[in-house]
Amino acid sequence: MNSNSITSPTAQRCYHCDEKIPKGCQFHLEILGESRSLCCAGCEAVAKIIIDNNLTDYYQYRTQSAEKSALVPPNIKALRLYDHQEIQDDFVSDNEQQHKEISLSVDGVSCAACAWLIEKQLKKQTGVITIEVNITTHRALLVWDDERVKLSHLLIIIHQLGYKAAPFEIDVQEQHYQQTMRQYLYKLGVAGIATMQVMMFSVALYFNFFNEQNDNIRDYLRWVSLFIATPVLLYSALPFYRNAWLNIKTLTLGMDVPVSIALLFSYIASLYATMTEQGDVFFESISMFTFFLLLGRFLEMRARRHAATMSANLLKLIPAMATLASGEQIAAKTLKKSDVVTILPGEYFPADGIIIQGSTTINESMLTGESIAVRRTENDTVFAGTINGDGNITVKVTHNRKDALISRIVRLQDHALYSKPKIALVADNVARYFVGAILLIALSTWLYWNVYRPQDALWITVAVLVATCPCALSLATPTAITCSTAMLGRLGLLVRRGHVLETLCKVNHILLDKTGTLTEGNIQLVKTKLFDQYSTSEVLMYAAELERYANHPLAKTFSLYQASTILFDKVNNVIGHGLSGTINQQQWRIGKYGFVTNNLSPVNCPISNKYHDDFSIWLSCNNRIIAAFKIEDPIRKDSRRLINTFKQQGIKVTMLTGDGSVHAQRVAQQLNIDHLQTNMTPVSKLDYLKKMPSTDISLMIGDGVNDAPILAGAHLSIALSSGTDIAKSSADIVLLGDKLFSIIAARKLALRTRHIIYQNLAWALGYNLIILPLAITGLVAPYIAVIGMSASSIIVVSNSLRLLK
Repeated sequence: MNSNSITSPTAQRCYHCDEKIPKGCQFHLEILGESRSLCCAGCEAVAKIIIDNNLTDYYQYRTQSAEKSALVPPNIKALRLYDHQEIQDDFVSDNEQQHKEISLSVDGVSCAACAWLIEKQLKKQTGVITIEVNITTHRALLVWDDERVKLSHLLIIIHQLGYKAAPFEIDVQEQHYQQTMRQYLYKLGVAGIATMQVMMFSVALYFNFFNEQNDNIRDYLRWVSLFIATPVLLYSALPFYRNAWLNIKTLTLGMDVPVSIALLFSYIASLYATMTEQGDVFFESISMFTFFLLLGRFLEMRARRHAATMSANLLKLIPAMATLASGEQIAAKTLKKSDVVTILPGEYFPADGIIIQGSTTINESMLTGESIAVRRTENDTVFAGTINGDGNITVKVTHNRKDALISRIVRLQDHALYSKPKIALVADNVARYFVGAILLIALSTWLYWNVYRPQDALWITVAVLVATCPCALSLATPTAITCSTAMLGRLGLLVRRGHVLETLCKVNHILLDKTGTLTEGNIQLVKTKLFDQYSTSEVLMYAAELERYANHPLAKTFSLYQASTILFDKVNNVIGHGLSGTINQQQWRIGKYGFVTNNLSPVNCPISNKYHDDFSIWLSCNNRIIAAFKIEDPIRKDSRRLINTFKQQGIKVTMLTGDGSVHAQRVAQQLNIDHLQTNMTPVSKLDYLKKMPSTDISLMIGDGVNDAPILAGAHLSIALSSGTDIAKSSADIVLLGDKLFSIIAARKLALRTRHIIYQNLAWALGYNLIILPLAITGLVAPYIAVIGMSASSIIVVSNSLRLLK
């Protein structure tokens, strides 16, 4: 039954659900060419979604009105399911600002114009914090305020633009990629076979083998060529039309607009020439153009996927199944906190957790880049995706899959990929305006040649449209950034910010913490000096009980001497100075000399200066010195190599340390560090940073709580994975292993990436500037233009892939 039989436009019933329209309601919408009355804002919203998604056939052919419980068509209803918390638990995470964050797989994104369109439309929506689209990975990072806008609403907007978006899943993405590649192969096969067939007929037409008596044969070959070329135009070239239509519908200019215009104009002109038996035909150009363009896209997709999936493939290291302690096997992704699993030798760990029984060696190379297995025993932390070595162990799960370290690494790498450096934004804008310029130049070319040589006007215009398509320009930067970010992961560097590669190239002043950064952080207590009646065991116990409340490598030195019960009340941790606590109305302090003596004069605290040279940690009771501790911390093996390499590159090196002892000066001398700042508090470190010349681009490397302010304030910062959580959350990069020289490798990679981006841009722009005048003057045949344009894109992608070596 036709929809008009359900209700008439003038009836006081809702056109959508057929319920009575309350008095005073003024909801109207044009449906099937007429203004329809609706009963509420909900029906109006759903009807608009149906119209915007080109689903008006629903109204034309429905047999009954919609029920309130089933207002939304199935494909829109599926998107609404993503608003359920149970479903979001698998895909959505909370960022540092407590906003919702999700990685989306976006189908149909082919160029910078597509990414720009999605970003532009979503940024207009209330509640959207950020949206970044990566055309290399075909993924988007969406951050939104769940209280102001629902996820389904944003997904519907993306669908309205003509793209398909869904939460990113590596397995689904793999299936989609394989399906897309099969479709491309089918289209490529049709275009290839057609090209070979049409070219055979075209040879005879090119060399004018037919005289006037053989015109019938010539016309016959043209009709056969038309028959063969039509499937190419209607089937093989569909991806170009689809993208072009999306661009035109949303008033943007993408790369497929000039391509589609060239194909359609060539076909229409050839069809007209065939039917009227006048003029030239371009069926071989249409087939060859489509074949080479598809071939270029096919190879380009394979190369881009190779770069894009390196970080995402980390998720594949998590096994599909896990074995509970009871022996039951379940899906690894369903593991929850406090579940207990067993892992046999050679198996991958299915989740992050703590070993509660057994000991083993673990290969953590996928996290740290270090191939040597590390020993882990009870109460040690293990991570999903690492490989169990030689022990049968039992592990208590501490994080679900979404919050596992390997998942966080992938999310942080995604952040870096989605953040576009300035040079990428410039290239995207140039590519977008360049398409408009191409269309104007092509129109001018056609008008000129149509006056002076009309028989050649069409193919010259086609050559201009095809040869100058800015595919390579749009790919120049994102492919290089994707490859280099993947390589940083191989080096054991977790990138948390998008500006890392750009800033690494500009760094000219390195700031370094000492303890735990240049040194191993494996601090050893080598000497204890007593100044009062307390015994050595007593002062060590008091020191350990105070240091219990600190999270610093120094604190771990005293952990062996902790008492069985907590002694101190109201312990206060003064970052950069020390700790103080109260017991039996006595105030004990541990830390720097000035702190433990409350900055009293030397007369009131008569300690010989010779002790200040050897002892850096002091213990006092009611401002009276009780004991002093001498500590040693071995220098890391590659610290000297790191410093020397930086200095050879002309980079200034400064060590900032809270240590005021001779040990700090000794470390600086051994490492050949010229600039040393001692007794630095977190505030004084940040003040030092602020007072640096504006020409200095700083890189801070640290690991402690006292480094957090300067890590956040520096132009670029690196925290060691062994450092505190606050230091790692403040840094732009986290060094997962303990190889400091990976930082040098990262800088070398950044410089190489910048060089390759410049090469890509130079090639893309240079090629277009050279080919454009040749195409305008008619010196480039259409098939040469196709080959040149496809080769240009492949060269840019292949050049970027060199970063993976």
